[in-house]
Amino acid sequence: MYLNDKQIKELEKRANSIRQDIIKILLKAGSGHSAGPLGMADVFTALYFNVMKINPKKPEWQDRDYLMLSNGHICPVQYVALAHAGYFPKKELNTLRQLGSRLQGHPHRGTLPGIDVSSGPLGDGISQAVGLAYALRMDKKKNWVYALMGDGEQNAGIVWEATMFAGKNKLANLTAIIDRNNIQIDGNTEDIMPLEPLKDKYEAFGWHVIDVDGHNIPDFISACEQAKAIVEKPVLIIAHTIPGKGVDFMEYDFTWHGKPPKEDEAKIALNELRTLRGKITSEHE
Repeated sequence: MYLNDKQIKELEKRANSIRQDIIKILLKAGSGHSAGPLGMADVFTALYFNVMKINPKKPEWQDRDYLMLSNGHICPVQYVALAHAGYFPKKELNTLRQLGSRLQGHPHRGTLPGIDVSSGPLGDGISQAVGLAYALRMDKKKNWVYALMGDGEQNAGIVWEATMFAGKNKLANLTAIIDRNNIQIDGNTEDIMPLEPLKDKYEAFGWHVIDVDGHNIPDFISACEQAKAIVEKPVLIIAHTIPGKGVDFMEYDFTWHGKPPKEDEAKIALNELRTLRGKITSEHE
């Protein structure tokens, strides 16, 4: 699908607004993850505002595409994207992680509209996505399943059991996406448990693999379109991202994996993001 400059600008501005809201709600909550949600804002923008077949007014629409978030700790980006898409009022974002809120620290299916899977234990989401894709194919349904994973999550053995099953059964209605930001809570992924050659591993398990810049929205959308053209095997998109993207003091720093900004840090972050928004506008004029 061709995107003109105006459409690209609108998507980039949306991603920037999502990043700003992530900072705001993490500050208010006083807890939560910063690096991953900021890094995945472009991917979630592309999925919810271009790629997926969804209906925010009918969250349980039977013909919708499914988004299965396996690394549930980055849910602030999903919550903000859902609110921007119209699944629930934006003002509810301010209840993140509060007692009784529908926006808990990990997503809970059945509580918040648009959440297709409860997640938290790493590896469970991709396993459920594989089961769903298999069931949809058995029922001759045309729904598409998008499964999002973290790269640190690849340390979990259950991921590879699911990967092997999907490859064996040629689940071409499944597109998995790995947030390849090279960090996890303890440090850099290649120091904790080296993942490379990650592409070769998935290909050996019967998957088609596409590498893409996770911050280039048109390229990511193109990768999703390519995935639908592969009819004989599941597809993995390795989205190379920068943890903490858009906030200079957070970028590439694994210590921001699981902590929120303080008030002074949030102020600096929001100023940077607002400046970036201005640049996005001017670049496309």
